Amino acid sequence: MESIILFAPLVGSLIAGFGWKFISIRGAQWVTTGLLFLACALSWIVFLTHGPETQHIQVMRWIESGTLSTDWSIRLDRLTSIMLIVVTTVSAVVHLYSFGYMAHDSQFKDGEESYRARFFAYLSFFTFAMLMLVTSDNLVQMFFGWEGVGVASYLLIGFYYRKPSANAAAMKAFIVNRVGDFGFALGIFGLFYLTDSVKFDDIFAAAPALAETQLHFLWGTWNAAEVLAVLLFVGAMGKSAQLFLHTWLPDAMEGPTPVSALIHAATMVTAGVFLVCRMSPLMEFAPNATAFITFLGATTAFVAATIGLVQNDIKRVIAYSTMSQLGYMFVAAGVGVYSVAMFHLFTHAFFKAMLFLGAGSVIHGMHHEQDMRNYGGLKDKMPKTFWAMMIGTLAITGVGIPLTHIGFAGYLSKDAVIESAWAGTQGGYAFWMLVIAALFTSFYSWRLMFLTFFGKPRGDKHTHEHAHESPTVMLVPLGVLALGAIFSGMLWYGSFFGDHNKVNAFFGVPAHAEAAEHGDDHAAPAADDHAADEHGEAKEHVAMHTSDDHAAMAVEHHGAAPQGAIFTHPDNHVMDDAHHAPIWVKISPFIAMVIGFITAYWFYIVNPSLPKRLADTQRPLYLFLLNKWYFDEIYDFLFVQPSKMIGRFLWKNIDEAIIKGGLNGIAMGIVPFFTRLAGKAQSGFIFTYAFAMVIGMAVLITWMTLSGGAH
Repeated sequence: MESIILFAPLVGSLIAGFGWKFISIRGAQWVTTGLLFLACALSWIVFLTHGPETQHIQVMRWIESGTLSTDWSIRLDRLTSIMLIVVTTVSAVVHLYSFGYMAHDSQFKDGEESYRARFFAYLSFFTFAMLMLVTSDNLVQMFFGWEGVGVASYLLIGFYYRKPSANAAAMKAFIVNRVGDFGFALGIFGLFYLTDSVKFDDIFAAAPALAETQLHFLWGTWNAAEVLAVLLFVGAMGKSAQLFLHTWLPDAMEGPTPVSALIHAATMVTAGVFLVCRMSPLMEFAPNATAFITFLGATTAFVAATIGLVQNDIKRVIAYSTMSQLGYMFVAAGVGVYSVAMFHLFTHAFFKAMLFLGAGSVIHGMHHEQDMRNYGGLKDKMPKTFWAMMIGTLAITGVGIPLTHIGFAGYLSKDAVIESAWAGTQGGYAFWMLVIAALFTSFYSWRLMFLTFFGKPRGDKHTHEHAHESPTVMLVPLGVLALGAIFSGMLWYGSFFGDHNKVNAFFGVPAHAEAAEHGDDHAAPAADDHAADEHGEAKEHVAMHTSDDHAAMAVEHHGAAPQGAIFTHPDNHVMDDAHHAPIWVKISPFIAMVIGFITAYWFYIVNPSLPKRLADTQRPLYLFLLNKWYFDEIYDFLFVQPSKMIGRFLWKNIDEAIIKGGLNGIAMGIVPFFTRLAGKAQSGFIFTYAFAMVIGMAVLITWMTLSGGAH
């Protein structure tokens, strides 16, 4: 069953990409979509029936080189099953939604129907790459899926290849992600260098020893666990668009809207969060690295929320919302509550996919107009789209009944993140950044709703007159996602953030007594001194196997890797502390949401002239946010322009002057000169040649005489 889930999208992609001429374009659409729904149904079966235990399913032998041995195998545990339903569910509804959205795409000329088969092939390949990433049992396999997602995103973001902006956005996404992927690759190299393995179980078993190992890196000596955790997180920064490697994300909106939903809800951007949670056994032994993850996640959430306040493109507002919500997930992972990071990833997939597909429905009905300043009064024109977007907005802003477990999906998962941030940082920087980001999220989300669906129609009158509701094939996916946006938080709250023992059971982490019963060889980390002593012995034992010749640690793994899909250090009590957070901490996100809603209502319903007056009086701040904190301009100055200068220098002075000039000089100057000399020697008279032979013999005899003959 698991192999079918993994390979069904690949089969659909190959059939649609290479066989659409034989099965027709419509056939290609149905094949890819049908196989995705099959994978989705099987994924839900796996999620609901598979226990929390870890299962290894070998697909084939893969790379064998020296001590490197990597199988292509499926690691099935709770983390994997969560990601399976997220990826396949969103991808399946996006495939179905694309039937209507891509039916008559204005970017393509009449008669160019093959683009639709190509689009569905790319979507399915994207899904296969992501499934390969989340089912991987070793870092090499994960990196293969990681890069596959990057290639597919390049193809989909630049799908409108006639638009220069789409091509530039695809290049930008590809290049920025290469920066992050370089860090990820260094992390993989470092782990293999120190543990002589890329398999997760081997690395997890060696994590305590890595925390006791020193690594020479960048002209200094560092703690190995800290360095490797940061390098892996650099890869996550690129893929999940964290601050400094985030600039590709808003530009990715150049792709078709279904692509935006797939990239920003279920696949590419969640890969980094999944990586950090998967590597929790290593992260727990790198407190400085996790502190950095927490700080950067909180800063990202705040910065992205401020930018989202003033954006006018409906898709870019939601894109910055995604960047902000990813910051929330990294904060939860950074403070060590990995179950909550996965909880927010899980709920976010439903309501964010619905917001993107809802925005696509608006864009489709408004003849591809994306500027919200040209919307207004669409509630009656698109009632079903309006209610779908309303549900998504209620979910992302966190609407629910305070101090209960009743509310939309985002209410439960976002509050869990903020409470964990309070517990993990003692009410410090990360907590306050997330609360402020929650206020801003509420404001820009309701701003989007009010500008789009309320007020008087703005912009082109003809476009508004012909605005229409989307076809059923685009509305059904919105209904499916609405169920997730409403109920997913309430249904699974206990499993992700309820009683600690229940969360442990859900993720396959043995209870403390059960861990002790298994003995030394299989004891899972537990919150007692005995488990801590076992880790200490493991550290000493593995450290003794350090090879001075290679300055590496060829670890002989004694004992087992931590059991369960996630690992929490015995000293990590953040989840328990979060459950005992004060009342004011628990209601702070709700208060922030209400303030954001009231402010947006006042700005865009009660007094619509107020935003323009405020923008005029606070012009520098408005332009600062509108230009996205000038990150693109700074990067252009620091990296792009110097690269162009170096390129021009090499072109003019090396290529043109030396290489081209030298070759031309030889070909057009020196060679013809000697050719002319040789030509003059060819007189055609026998006595000239005889004279040359005599001279040659005389020179030869003279040389042999002076040199003493043959040696």
